[in-house]
Amino acid sequence: MANVRKIINDPVYGFITIDHPLLLAIISHPFYQRLRSIHQMAFAHLVYPGAVHTRLLHSLGAYHLMCTALQELKGKGGVITSEEELGAKIAILLHDIGHGPFSHALEHELIPGVHHERLSLAIMQELNRQFNNQLETALAIFTGTHPKRFLHQLVSGQLDVDRMDYLNRDSFFTGVAEGVIGYDRIIKMLAVHRDNLVVEEKAIYSIEKFLLSRRLMYWQVYLHKTVVAAEKMLVMIIRRAKELIAAGVVVTAATEALEHFLHHGAAGEDRYQLLQDFCSMDDQDMAATIKNWSRHPDRVLSHLCQALVERRIMHIRLQARPFEEAFLLQTRREMAVKMDISEEEAAYFVFWGEASNSLYNPKNETITILYKDGSLKDISEVDHALINVKTTMPVKKYYICSFRIL
Repeated sequence: MANVRKIINDPVYGFITIDHPLLLAIISHPFYQRLRSIHQMAFAHLVYPGAVHTRLLHSLGAYHLMCTALQELKGKGGVITSEEELGAKIAILLHDIGHGPFSHALEHELIPGVHHERLSLAIMQELNRQFNNQLETALAIFTGTHPKRFLHQLVSGQLDVDRMDYLNRDSFFTGVAEGVIGYDRIIKMLAVHRDNLVVEEKAIYSIEKFLLSRRLMYWQVYLHKTVVAAEKMLVMIIRRAKELIAAGVVVTAATEALEHFLHHGAAGEDRYQLLQDFCSMDDQDMAATIKNWSRHPDRVLSHLCQALVERRIMHIRLQARPFEEAFLLQTRREMAVKMDISEEEAAYFVFWGEASNSLYNPKNETITILYKDGSLKDISEVDHALINVKTTMPVKKYYICSFRIL
């Protein structure tokens, strides 16, 4: 097993090499293989039919970029031990393992208040137990407690390999050219300064393009109005199912695990069984459940499910200013009359909210430019910067979704 070497043919990067028995064992584990059945982009395929790639494919791509970045940093004199290199590869390979069905769309619905990164950490800790504590370094890198901070920044930061891969990959599968980035040049320009990740000044324009591409992909793809409407419909479906269950109505899910989370959330199980049940759920379970519920006697639940199955996505209107409350409430009242339901039930068919995205947030994590003279500057402070203080302000849009009546 010491000389294990497997290759995976990736449509974006070509051949990806798995060259360590522990990496191969993790990839072969059922917790990881579940990612084959979770879409990377949830409902984006309703708008961009090619966007059917999975979390597994993304994590392998991010792993490939991590391998490339580590080799580049080592080639520039960076001190990275074989244990740290393996730990960084494991950390990025498992960084998204805590995603549930339809990824971000249901992140706080099945297990309220629990972020996917917290679940990723819990699953990594369980895998560490199963693999006899061989993931200790990976856990330290993932949580940012490892003394070499740049390793964590490669996993999670403003310029991490996670973002590099999903922009490149999502652009590839959607056909949206605005997401194309010079990831190879950016990686070539990475360097380490006082244990922090920095970028050589020759990459300034590539970094600015990277940040702009991310902004464009958010508004054109990730926060596309039809995608947002479909994801919110799914949220409303789950909320209605939970409301019916609380009222004593029989609502049966496709699997016991999904049914447990709908009835009890994260309560009533020990940690190990909770992770086992969570890691047994995927998009297929949810899709089958929604299809079954489209014939449920409850009109609200069945209407929402049937519309989502048939791609009759809610009408959505977006604008830069908040909607007048009187308009929102009147629209809901009109829907109640049209569908002959109560205003409380109409809240599932007319609802509103806001979506926002930031181009660059220097308060969270900076992108530092390293000049030839050894000086350092934040990307927003360089001469003639395209990314500056004004452009770091988040862009917010307000929306109202309303059901399409046949």
